[in-house]
Amino acid sequence: MVGNVGVALLLTLVAGLSTGVGGAIAYFIRKPKRSYLSFSLGLSAGVMVYISFMNLLAGSIESIGESSALLSFFLGVVVIALIDLLVPEQENPHEYKSEDSDIDTSLLHTGTFTAFAIAIHNFPEGMATFGTALADVRLGAIIAVAIAIHNIPEGISVSIPFYYSTGDRKKAFFYSLLSGLAEPAGALMSFLILMPYLTDTVLSRLLAFVAGIMIYISFDELLPLAHDYGKRHLVIIGLFLGMLIMALSLMLL
Repeated sequence: MVGNVGVALLLTLVAGLSTGVGGAIAYFIRKPKRSYLSFSLGLSAGVMVYISFMNLLAGSIESIGESSALLSFFLGVVVIALIDLLVPEQENPHEYKSEDSDIDTSLLHTGTFTAFAIAIHNFPEGMATFGTALADVRLGAIIAVAIAIHNIPEGISVSIPFYYSTGDRKKAFFYSLLSGLAEPAGALMSFLILMPYLTDTVLSRLLAFVAGIMIYISFDELLPLAHDYGKRHLVIIGLFLGMLIMALSLMLL
């Protein structure tokens, strides 16, 4: 387990830096395609939902029993929901919508708060990836990829308002990248505080806790935002394709 620490930290760093990829896309392409955003968000949700129920929660139930696993699962849901509720609605990245037409100027000044809100949401994701990678590097890598996929459009949602409000492409890219660094920060916090206590039982509880976080993010953030971009059929295709890819990869790897 200790030998996995470096890999776990690296995975969370890669997942977090993917917001910078989204920022770079917005830097060069002023109007990202809605079809790409809808599909990628649906795909990411499918990956997370499948992993959460079929691997994280199922493995936790097998290890520590159904009651303890479900308690940890719903605790994860409650924790991420409380974090979500602490962010004012107009500053919540879930509520931000990028239109094909010019973005309403009243939203341009919320760029800073959008970056801050996304950072808040990325922090527990970093903890989730780190904790999972400690128990299972392969599974942690899969979750890191899933998080990286949905961090890309999050990076876009930060960089676009910054660019339109300031006209500074470099600043737009910087803040989108900065918001993603909350991922490795969450992992580092887990390492500094939780490492001495990470027994097999604690790890099993953490896996169920992670599953709760992933399910909440999928249903509260990824799927609603994917539908907001208007490509509903692509969302469903991405959702089930993500599940299929994860099912096949877990069977073959």
